[in-house]
Parts: sequence; structure tokens; C-alpha cells
Amino acid sequence: MELIHRNLLIGIHDALQETFFEDRKYADKVIERLLKSHKQWGSEDRKVVAQIFYDIIRWKKRLEYYMGEGVKPNNIYKMILAYCLWTKTHYKKFEEFDGVKNADILIKLKKHTVPTKAIEYSIPDWLAETLEKELGKSWEREMVALNEQAPTILRANTLKTTAKELVSDLRDENVESFLIPNYPDAVQLELKKNVFLTSAFKDGLFEVQDASSQKIGELLDVKEGMRVVDVCAGAGGKTLHLAALMKNKGQIIALDIYEWKLAELKRRAKRAGAHNIETRYIDDNKVIKRLHEKADRLLIDSPCSGLGVLKRNPDSKWKIDQEFIDRIKKEQEKILQDYSKILKKGGKMIYATCSILPSENNEQVAKFLKNNEEFTLLKEEKVMPSEGYDGFYMALIERKA
Repeated sequence: MELIHRNLLIGIHDALQETFFEDRKYADKVIERLLKSHKQWGSEDRKVVAQIFYDIIRWKKRLEYYMGEGVKPNNIYKMILAYCLWTKTHYKKFEEFDGVKNADILIKLKKHTVPTKAIEYSIPDWLAETLEKELGKSWEREMVALNEQAPTILRANTLKTTAKELVSDLRDENVESFLIPNYPDAVQLELKKNVFLTSAFKDGLFEVQDASSQKIGELLDVKEGMRVVDVCAGAGGKTLHLAALMKNKGQIIALDIYEWKLAELKRRAKRAGAHNIETRYIDDNKVIKRLHEKADRLLIDSPCSGLGVLKRNPDSKWKIDQEFIDRIKKEQEKILQDYSKILKKGGKMIYATCSILPSENNEQVAKFLKNNEEFTLLKEEKVMPSEGYDGFYMALIERKA
């Protein structure tokens, strides 16, 4: 078996320490900084470091069971050892591993069973209860999928290219990819690669956007010349898709409560050649009131638990709790109620989340429709992680003329 090099081991250790013990440190930012600071590592070393780092975050609870204790600042090496023994990778059989004895871990591994479902799927106890309550028997199937590594999906920027042309352009840069049936603009990478170094990215030929997320723009049914408002635009992944679908004709108003996200959206829009996007920072209620009944189409990509995208963000399950979900549901209800006023009579809007909980999705929509009779549901779509891509919910709602 391959033995992990000591300098890589130290890097993984330090990244895990930063993720688990420093507040608000997001795993993707931590690993990005780590890899940037070790440019001497080759592509295979970088791949090993990223995989072990994310796998340990993903399987933290199960590894803690094998360790016999919770993860603490002074025992991260023991967690890495437990991972290496469990997966039978990057480890040679010695009595000790970096001063940590392995006998107790091996005893638990030989049992081949774990005592609870929460440990089996490596999620907090409260989350196992919530998923079972809301999803019934299917929750275990979804957790199996959410513990897999997410594929890298690109959206071809149709302002500049097509999905088919993008596959060819990427191949010229030694990046193999393929088209996905029933997703007109989606391209999936054969293997994980840093696509941000390619000329295709620098030329604005694509954005990284999961296939499920791309369904939202398609469902909104935007037309050239419309006024479209994206009220939770963030850094603009879906905003840019809408601009491409509208062929740069009409107006998209992108709103958010974070100015730095809108600044990133502007940078991305410039690279993509999307010229019909105007950003507006929500600093008070007047920003919303000025837009009442002004939009032909409205996108509410609501804040949510993010439980549908744990493949990509495994650290988020350790950062949230039931109190957070209860709070976010109240926020969703208020956003849907307040922002829906932006839609014109006869217009259409989408309420979407990247959650798989009915209480954040169809139950929110049902509550909204009950309290707002001038709105009617045209279509709703649920994409579960077990179908292969991120978990998303989207409801297309019309405001009656």
C-alpha cells in the first residue's frame, strides 16, 4: 500500500484543524488556500490531499467511533490514521502511525458494524432523526448518495459557445468531458481537474454549475426582452444562466444582501459577456418596494439548509443544527411573502432551494398559496441526490392576471 508523504500528512492535519476548530472556516476555502501555498506539490499529491481532506470531513462521525473519542485538536493524526486503516489506503502496517497506536481502531474495524444509523452515514443524531421524519424510508438511500463525491458539471455559456463545442475545446486542453442527456447546456468532466486554469474558462465559455441547478433557469421560461428579477442572486450562477437564455436581450436585476457577492457576479458577468445584468444591493426595504409588480419573471433561490448539496459541502452538516433549520424556514416564509410582490400580474416566478426537506420546499409553497389566492402553482420539480446530481426543489408559480 502507498504510504502518504509526511509533508502531505502535515498539510492535511493543518487543514482539518482549521476547518474543525476555527469558526466559519469553510472547507473549500481552506483546501484552496492549502493547495495555493504548496505549489511544489504535483497533481497526484494535490489530488490525494484534497480527497483525504474531504473524505475525513464527510466521515467524521464514523471515524470518531473508530477512534473511540471525538475529534480534538491534539488527536487529528489519530483521525487520519482511522481513515487510512478503514479505507486501506495510504498506509503501511506498522504498530504506530505518527506516534498513535492503532490496535484499538483495528478492533472496532474488524466488527464491520456500527451501532447507529447516524454513525453509519456520518451525520449528527438530530439530522438522522429529521431526515427520517421528513423523508421516511428513503432517507437512507439519499444519505448514501450524499456521501459520494460530487461530479464536476459545467454549463456551456451559450452567449459564446455550445455544449458540443465546449467538449471539443476542453479536449484540446487535455480535459475530457461529455454531454449529459436532457440537460442541453451541461457538460460533465470525466475526471476532476482544475478547469479554472483553462483558456476556455478565461474566455468565458463556461461556468461551473450542477446539472440540477441548471434546471431552474430552464423552468423559469424567460424570453428575450423581459424584465427578470433574481432576488437572492449571490455570486450569480443562475443569473448568468438566465442572461444566456435571454440572449442578452431584456433586463435582469440581480439583488442580494451581500455586496461582495454582487461584486463577484459583476466580474463573472464581464467574463461571460453578459451585458443585460444590473446589480442592486438590498440595504433597506425600499429596494424591494420600488420593484413591486415590475417583473415579468421572478427567481427566488431561497436561503436553505443546503442538505441537497452535502456531496459538495460535507462540512456544512457539522455547522448547522435543528435550530438553524427552524430559523431558516421562517426566513423562507418571509422572503416568499415579501419578494413575491415584485411579480407582475400574469407573470411567473420560481421558488427554489437546494434542500431535500419537504418542510423547506413544497410545504412552504403550499402555505404561501393558501395565504395568497392570486397565485397558483403551475409545476413543481424535485431532484433527489440519489438521481445522480445535487438535490434541488423548484416550484413554478403564476400570479393571476
